[in-house]
Amino acid sequence: MEKKHLVLASGSPRRKELLSQLGYEFSVLVTDVEECKHAQETAEEYVKRLSLDKALAALSLLKDNPSEKQHVVPSSDNVVSSVDNVAVGSGIVALDSDAISLDSETVVLGSDTVVVSQGQVLEKPTDFADSKRMLTQLANERHQVMTAVSVVSEKKQKTEIIITDVWFKPLSEQEIEQYWQTGEPCDKAGSYGIQGLGGRFVTRIEGSYYAVVGLPLYETDQLLQEFL
Repeated sequence: MEKKHLVLASGSPRRKELLSQLGYEFSVLVTDVEECKHAQETAEEYVKRLSLDKALAALSLLKDNPSEKQHVVPSSDNVVSSVDNVAVGSGIVALDSDAISLDSETVVLGSDTVVVSQGQVLEKPTDFADSKRMLTQLANERHQVMTAVSVVSEKKQKTEIIITDVWFKPLSEQEIEQYWQTGEPCDKAGSYGIQGLGGRFVTRIEGSYYAVVGLPLYETDQLLQEFL
């Protein structure tokens, strides 16, 4: 039986680290997917759609550009290499010494995370004012972190969503400003990272810690076992 190749459709170093923690061998393919919530879309529908869109976009890119596997090069953890004939903003990284093989059945994993507070979806902050607004809203309150995981192949696709409740302590303006100055909130949904300095704001969680970080280990492993 031909070995199936796993591709992570995400440039997130946190998701890469968590997938590695599960012991899987994989390559990384980053594609541009528009992250724009539709007017009538619920938060659950939105995060599930983005997760699936990312996985399908990567699968489509690999399928439409079979010659690219000769251009994939080994890369360090923090580098996304350019690939010929790929749309601007996309890239492929081979995490081992081998190029992505399109001769085997490819399985793609996509994921997305949003923070939901008071019925609002909080994504990555655009600037300090946006970050301050989010963290002020989260302070001394409960919010939800929704992470969707999608696994797709040419034969089938499946998406799971994991919802975790998170409680924050009260935050002063000084704490919020000092946290922003660390740079950590800039690329985080909800403007905080539970695995970093933002973890000190969290008083309690109910659900999956790893889903809040960006990739729920148990659910991801169960999904992948259905495909690999």
